[in-house]
Amino acid sequence: MLARTLTPYLKHLFTQYPFVTVTGPRQSGKTTLCRATFPELAYANLEAPDTREFALDDPRGFLAQYPEGAILDEVQRAPELLSYLQVIGDEQRRNSLFVLTGSEQFRLSDAINQSLAGRTGLLRLLPLSVAELATAGHVSTVDNLLFTGGYPRIHDQHLDAHQALGDYFETYVERDVRRLSEIRNLTSFQRFVRLCAGRVGQLLNVSSLGADAGVSHTTAREWLSLLEASYIVFLLPPHFANIRKRLVKSPKLYFHDVGLASYLIGIEREDQLTTHPLRGPLFENAVISEVLKYRFNQGQRSNLTFFRDSQGLECDGLIDFAGRLHAIEVKSGATLPGDAFNQLSRVQSLLTGVEELAVVYGGDETQTRRLGRVLPITGVAPLLDRWQT
Repeated sequence: MLARTLTPYLKHLFTQYPFVTVTGPRQSGKTTLCRATFPELAYANLEAPDTREFALDDPRGFLAQYPEGAILDEVQRAPELLSYLQVIGDEQRRNSLFVLTGSEQFRLSDAINQSLAGRTGLLRLLPLSVAELATAGHVSTVDNLLFTGGYPRIHDQHLDAHQALGDYFETYVERDVRRLSEIRNLTSFQRFVRLCAGRVGQLLNVSSLGADAGVSHTTAREWLSLLEASYIVFLLPPHFANIRKRLVKSPKLYFHDVGLASYLIGIEREDQLTTHPLRGPLFENAVISEVLKYRFNQGQRSNLTFFRDSQGLECDGLIDFAGRLHAIEVKSGATLPGDAFNQLSRVQSLLTGVEELAVVYGGDETQTRRLGRVLPITGVAPLLDRWQT
């Protein structure tokens, strides 16, 4: 098993709540993490038809099997259990009872909000971060990172990334999409997801996305929500500042796993990325996702936005640590131009409270320049450690 940064936070949170819920995309390592962290707990997988049937037909009898608690995997498959877990938690009045996992964000969140609000700690586990890959010795080049992404099985079992990501997507479409939504034309949905991958790092325009996919604005919006619910994509919100400038209101679109985005735009070999026109947006996706993973891996919520005004002045990432803003610009090239800090400097002069600037680039060296720091993607987590303290 590859070491996960979330482990100590998971252990600590379990001592603070009767239940801990770990959500995230399929194959992000939730089950492996929970079973390795709590080997003393019994385990039940609610994806198994017989286990799920028992849980749904006789929830009291099912939970009575676990007087000392258990790990309940894919609990969104039996959301009715949460009401019975609430009763158990209220009756026993102690922490460290059940660990729950789920891979369907909205459906599980609704069930938790109805039954376990205030009784469960919430954690998100995304695919492996660059920092986790580096610790395990699995990061080689930027193009390798963009091609393989971070799903643990690819690295742990040395799978062919293109084959594994293709299997992942086909399984996702056939399994989760059919379960979560009544999509009649899977071909149109697959085309829609590929179009999303081609727009990583761009402002979201649902009408344009729907038109290119050949579906209505309403359908495009529903499908986008479906992709968010199953942890395929996320929307980065814009930063709103109290300044006399017209700021964009649309979010930017990213994938939780850059390897999956690369697969979906047709990348079949790592060497294709060297000259691919979307290499820059894919690298930006990798950096922004790394910042998001940093927060989630500490059991925290996102503190990341971006800045863009109507004149095109932009900052790829604004990170808010307790009211102290820090700004990041992403450049995919291995050599930085002399004006690399121009946009960040203008944003810093415009916004109040931007303390430090950093440019994350496709090279290998870390530099301290007059206006800020220059660092590779492997330096993002150490930089955020410093900014957070």
